[in-house]
Amino acid sequence: MSVDVRPSAQPGDPRHSERRVVGNVIRGSIGNLVEWYDWYAYTAFAIYFSGAFFPKGNATAELLNTAAVFAVGFLMRPLGGWMLGRYADRYGRRAALTLSVTLMAAGSLMIALTPSYATIGVFAPILLVAARLLQGLSVGGEYATSATYLSEVASPGKRGFYSSFQYVTLTAGQLLALGVQIVLQQLLTEQQMSSWGWRIAFVIGATGAVVVMWLRRSMEESESFTKVASEEKGKPGSRGTLRALLAHPKEVALVVGLTLGGTVAFYTYTTYLQKFMINTGGISKPDAAWINFFALLVFVILQPLAGRLSDRVGRRPLLLFFGVTGTLFTVPLMTVLGGTSSPVGAFFLMLAGLVIVTGYTSINAIVKAELFPTNIRALGVGLPYALTVAIFGGTAELIAFWLKDIGYESAYFYYVSGCILVSLIVYGTMRETSKDSPLEK
Repeated sequence: MSVDVRPSAQPGDPRHSERRVVGNVIRGSIGNLVEWYDWYAYTAFAIYFSGAFFPKGNATAELLNTAAVFAVGFLMRPLGGWMLGRYADRYGRRAALTLSVTLMAAGSLMIALTPSYATIGVFAPILLVAARLLQGLSVGGEYATSATYLSEVASPGKRGFYSSFQYVTLTAGQLLALGVQIVLQQLLTEQQMSSWGWRIAFVIGATGAVVVMWLRRSMEESESFTKVASEEKGKPGSRGTLRALLAHPKEVALVVGLTLGGTVAFYTYTTYLQKFMINTGGISKPDAAWINFFALLVFVILQPLAGRLSDRVGRRPLLLFFGVTGTLFTVPLMTVLGGTSSPVGAFFLMLAGLVIVTGYTSINAIVKAELFPTNIRALGVGLPYALTVAIFGGTAELIAFWLKDIGYESAYFYYVSGCILVSLIVYGTMRETSKDSPLEK
């Protein structure tokens, strides 16, 4: 397969400007937003479609089933991180990003069109699992390639700021999913939402993914990849191979340690919390949706601010902030939130958790990208990250619902805190990645 090595803007070239960087970041981020909208639409609308794909039972059991399928989707993320990370290192970031959004479009369309359990029986959950496997494959590759692309096209000295837009668009995708949910809640009755209204969200996602698939075909390739590909005269060589990745065992271990606490905390405070407020706090579904929407809106604004701060003070201080505050305050925050029926109180408690998580989310992409050379960067960022997310992030809701089901819900709070503590130890012993970064060489 040929590699497009047309040169992008070179240093000193008039095209090499901040305006051009911004254009590349925007084009790289729009697809990221749509991909994560599709991914999070599942969690946002699970409270409505959980009864459509499984036999009728109690609400917690139905949510447990959908959480299990959510976890199954995560099992594909390591495969996606490997396949699309390897593809990005060998054939380009643009080609891999286009492929990932194509897979996401197919998964969303499957969920939108799959008949209910009452209509086709056991084939309903089977098709749901198949769709989530496709989406998991897509997201596993999207994170790695998007993180790599945004880090490589960013201006030196502003890489923390520009790479933070990965989580801006990632969270904006979740906000969009919540926004669609809120609009549909206003237009449709509860019965209509549970019967067919939730399908609208997945039709929107599939349509958006098709549009992005077309837009990404016109993206510029990153200068870093173009240079490496040109030096190898279009031949992949050792780019994107597991052998090349295993030549960096310390960096691989660092990605795992960096990710463990962050991914558990992120999925707890962004996806599980809405269901936690409804099931445990007794807050209504519409109120919980509004709380999530406004808290996540503030969270989006915080990302580039924290990313820019990391360009000035370094990455480790922000990681240490997340590690220390997450370890100390997760249990108290979750405990108080579980007994809070006030929407205003719940909002500020959720926001406090998201402020803590910002220390990780705003810079985790650039920190990982700064660990690896260009020839192995997408795979190095993607595979160990996806493995860690599959094991810990993908099972977060499943563990939380299981512990609630057996009467030990508070044990989950300590589990999250313990995972963050493990990452804190890594943050305290690692080097400052912004210094002597391969991205600057």
